[in-house]
Amino acid sequence: MSKFRIERDSMGEVRVPEQAYYGAQTQRAVENFPISGWTLHPHLIHAMGLVKIGCATANNDLGKLTGTGKNPLNAEQVEALLAAAREVSEGKFDDQFPIDVFQTGSGTSSNMNCNEVISNRAIELMGGDRFSPEKPIHPNDHVNMGQSTNDTFPTAIHVAVAQAIDKQLIPALKKFQQSLAKKAEQWDRIIKIGRTHLADATPLRLGQEFSGFARQLELSVERAGRALEAVLELPVGGTAVGTGINTHPEFGSRVAKSLSEQTGIPFVEAANHFEANAQRDGLVECHGQLRAIASTLFNLTNNIRWLGSGPRCGFHEIAIPDRQPGSSIMPGKVNPVMCESMMQVAARVMGNDQTIAISGAAGGNFQLNIMMPMMGQTVLESVSLLASCSDAFVEFCSDDLEADEKSCNAAVEKSLAMVTSLNPYIGYEKASALAKQAYKTGKTIRELCTEQKVLDPETLNEALDPMRMTEPHAD
Repeated sequence: MSKFRIERDSMGEVRVPEQAYYGAQTQRAVENFPISGWTLHPHLIHAMGLVKIGCATANNDLGKLTGTGKNPLNAEQVEALLAAAREVSEGKFDDQFPIDVFQTGSGTSSNMNCNEVISNRAIELMGGDRFSPEKPIHPNDHVNMGQSTNDTFPTAIHVAVAQAIDKQLIPALKKFQQSLAKKAEQWDRIIKIGRTHLADATPLRLGQEFSGFARQLELSVERAGRALEAVLELPVGGTAVGTGINTHPEFGSRVAKSLSEQTGIPFVEAANHFEANAQRDGLVECHGQLRAIASTLFNLTNNIRWLGSGPRCGFHEIAIPDRQPGSSIMPGKVNPVMCESMMQVAARVMGNDQTIAISGAAGGNFQLNIMMPMMGQTVLESVSLLASCSDAFVEFCSDDLEADEKSCNAAVEKSLAMVTSLNPYIGYEKASALAKQAYKTGKTIRELCTEQKVLDPETLNEALDPMRMTEPHAD
């Protein structure tokens, strides 16, 4: 059986796992919320550590931690507090954050979890007994000085989300864009038939089609940048309701500066702490951009899936890399699994956006949104999924795509839409009649025009030149 120690808080005694770095308030939350088994996203735990570093640094620089207040710390204790917070930010205590995501809506349980871990670890670093009820480096008085969960927890969410976008999502999307742009350049002289409404349309080059895909990713990178910008304002400094009670007037700006220096991301203090504490509109805006990226990735990879359909009874204008057997009953069948994986990720992210929108609109009243742990988890899930799936798609699919030039060329001459280039010579009505006749007889537009001497051979060859059809001409 597991061994326990007795901890006490304002509500009485609590049994805590003997070697845990957390204390009574964390354990109460563990017992109160046996909901999903999902603990906080590691990015959010690490961001909480960064926020505590920023807060302790600001308080120390302002003379608050070592000042004349209750139980002031000495310089060595401040360094221990900072060192413990740094270890949390580096992921060394992820296993000490056991609280379920679906907890108190402000994140108070997880904020206290962080405070308790840092307090006990700092005491240990000083050579003290972290199990002692006496806390010379106190979780509330010192680690949480000048803070409320209501401003520091959403600050940690913003920091975690911004870092994930900056370090994971944007690089992944850029790599994806470069992969597709390379294919666009390689395939610029391969002519194929276009399709609108899933019906035959005029020719284009395979490289042109992929240049469109690459541009979709370029725009997605821009949208990811706007998603990051939406979370740059930090609520820290507002404390409980936005008034900044029990904190220094410079505290918020100093913490924002510290977080900028730690992450390389230009965080700023919120322009209005009453808005920043009460509303999560920045996260809603941020995830709206993620939804747009997901929509793009679903569309793009579904198009690649269609272009690779076959190999004998579909389009098969590109060959998608074989990654694994595709059927438990059909020998030799191979499926576009990477496209399917991406489409599932995109669907999940689009569903997540509805969760975020509802949480932002109806998740709180007056001075506090009470859906924050779940909102933070959901946005971070979306960022991580989009980034990881983009990386995987490049590595296992897009870099190794190959063009099937024979399949591309085969459909061009047969297309009834070839008649479109004759409009300037014979008019829409006559061209339409030719298309209908070609369909009925099974002949190509070129064959009918030659038989009926619609145009002289030189003009006809120029008008029906597929490559010429892929670009605008002044004449």
